[in-house]
Amino acid sequence: MNRRPGAVALSAAALTLTVALAGCGSSGSSGSAAPGAKGGDAGTLTVAYQRTSQFTQLDAVLKKAKSEYEAAHAGTTVELVPIEAEQDQYFTKLALMNRSASTAPDVIYEDSFQVRSDAAAGYLAPIDDQLKAWSDWSQFDDTAKQAGLGDDGKTYGVSMGTDTRALYYNKKLFAQAGLPTDWQPKTWDDVLAAARTIKAKLPDVTPFNIYAGKSTGEGTSMQGFEMLLYGTDSTLFDTEAKKWVTGSQGFKDSLNFYKTVYGEKLGPDLDLALDATVGSRVSTELLPQGKLAIALDGSWLPGQWIKGDNAWPQWEDSIGYAPMPTQKGQAPGSTSMSGGWLLSVGANAPDKKAAVDFIGTALNRENSLKYATENSQIAVRKDVASDKDYLDFNPSFKFFSSLVPVTHFRPATPDYSQISGAIQVAVESVATGAATPDEAASTYDQSLVGIVGEDKTQAS
Repeated sequence: MNRRPGAVALSAAALTLTVALAGCGSSGSSGSAAPGAKGGDAGTLTVAYQRTSQFTQLDAVLKKAKSEYEAAHAGTTVELVPIEAEQDQYFTKLALMNRSASTAPDVIYEDSFQVRSDAAAGYLAPIDDQLKAWSDWSQFDDTAKQAGLGDDGKTYGVSMGTDTRALYYNKKLFAQAGLPTDWQPKTWDDVLAAARTIKAKLPDVTPFNIYAGKSTGEGTSMQGFEMLLYGTDSTLFDTEAKKWVTGSQGFKDSLNFYKTVYGEKLGPDLDLALDATVGSRVSTELLPQGKLAIALDGSWLPGQWIKGDNAWPQWEDSIGYAPMPTQKGQAPGSTSMSGGWLLSVGANAPDKKAAVDFIGTALNRENSLKYATENSQIAVRKDVASDKDYLDFNPSFKFFSSLVPVTHFRPATPDYSQISGAIQVAVESVATGAATPDEAASTYDQSLVGIVGEDKTQAS
């Protein structure tokens, strides 16, 4: 596994590890306080998670798990609490729920990058004692266990899967513009050159989308900016020195890439680029309708094209994939970012064992297979990753799994979420022309010092 400063490396083995909790959901509750009792509603286990018009796969799995869990636990009701919101709004609404014991959920759909901060804030409960009772826990790779670790070294969640990111491109539009349909760019300049050709030859098509607004939150930080930064010779965080980096050339170069894309009008119009729904529109409208030629996006997109309300039967013939190249083609040649989500137990859950048992039901082999296939997840259970149904379900799995050796993870520190916000401010200011890349980088450096303190930063 390629390791760089600031990247929590994930070995290829970690992507074929077992998250097997099969059978956990069949064990009874511990007999303590009613699971997830809220406001005197005894016998209820509450599960909070995200649901949007294009992200319904988790909702389907949790509904199935609810039925199975209730059948095995007479007298217990699982109350599903879907939060209808895009990612940043989901985090905000979840944080508001967690501030009061009367509204805090028992089981929480948690982004891996927020585990440490939410654990430190007292929103999550450690579940090591419950995990010790599961024989399958010994099959977990150490790197996978780290996804759920808090600063205190305790475990605060169980991984549901992971993902990678790359370039999608419309082969039919490329052919119309005279570009190769087996496009594999080697540098940033190659990406920009293709976008410029699309703009010249197909003026009604948006050449390239890279997320650029504060409203798209982590989509801008991780899926956009960090996909650039980790393709330079710079990094956000020096893991050896345990310090955040200021003044890096890679940071400025990444912002200059944004300046080129939005300054030359190679990206979406700003009213769309700065809209919180741009991600939904890219996957359900712009790509399927041939209005966008290139998109820097996540491995999960094909999941919604295979079946469901946003099915796009022609996607296999229309869409090609290419790794995001490093800035100048330097080794290893391409880059990616990986994340992932977990199911965690709320700190206020009266019966932690019951909450973990539900997680076991939701993530047993059958349900994990359903979720991994339908949501285009890189499987984190060995039995799912090797399952023929999984391998045959989605032809994009092989490509996106192949990016694991060049992938990176966001710095897993409690203050990362604030730093991510500062990155979003920098990117949007450049995309809108409100600041030059040098000005935006300087503002970011000042914000960074304000967040972590000067003693936790170092000049590049």
